Amino acid sequence: MANYCEVCGKGAISGNSITHSDKKIKRTWKPNVRKINVVENGISVRKTVCTRCMRSNKVQRAV
Repeated sequence: MANYCEVCGKGAISGNSITHSDKKIKRTWKPNVRKINVVENGISVRKTVCTRCMRSNKVQRAV
């Protein structure tokens, strides 16, 4: 599954996971994306969309 939202462009970000002994370990945070059918210009299109865009009605789901 892709690591970015095709609507808002949200993608994976990187940073450090810090242990109790203050060691820094590289890690990534990926967005919660789903493949859904979206109505675009009257046509049903399959897109990868984050759950935040789905919840805020930035896309119209195809039935």
